[in-house]
Amino acid sequence: MPQLEEAQAKQRHLFFVDAAHFVLQPFLGYLWCFVRVFIQSNSGRQRFNVLAALDACTHQIISVTNDSYINAESVCTLLSKIRDAFSDGLPITLVLDNARYQHCRRVIDFAATLEIELLFLPPYSPNLNLIERLWRFIRKTALSTEYFDAFPAFKAAIQHCLDHSQTTYRQELQSLLVLKFQTFENVTS
Repeated sequence: MPQLEEAQAKQRHLFFVDAAHFVLQPFLGYLWCFVRVFIQSNSGRQRFNVLAALDACTHQIISVTNDSYINAESVCTLLSKIRDAFSDGLPITLVLDNARYQHCRRVIDFAATLEIELLFLPPYSPNLNLIERLWRFIRKTALSTEYFDAFPAFKAAIQHCLDHSQTTYRQELQSLLVLKFQTFENVTS
């Protein structure tokens, strides 16, 4: 909470970091009808991985993408991009989950050399990571009920949604990415 308050007061940069692994496969809905309907779909398992950092206040997105795997090297690349983009002297904090590639010694040491604070969330608490809402929005906006005949079109749809988060989708994301988190403190029974 102190880092969040400092970010709102423009005394710190606070980013929520996570990876999403988008798989080119059918996302089926349910439809009741008298006639059997065949739906065109892709076979295979092609993945588009996005490791991104979401600024808690401005909703700016900094990302690293690939078609293979997210690993410690990907996280270090993201850390470098963040440090290059925000060299204004304000402290930088990243809120991360406990994925192995984010929690390894290489990433922790590299973040220390860049003077970036890593704040790890408790296990099994996606409700505390703001970027999870962004992933849900991208799946709904770019992928839901869409057929992509080729992997490049699939990647382009996701990348378009990421690239236009500050323009086309700004209004929708403003109401979705509010700094209210579900916690279990002060809960009345």
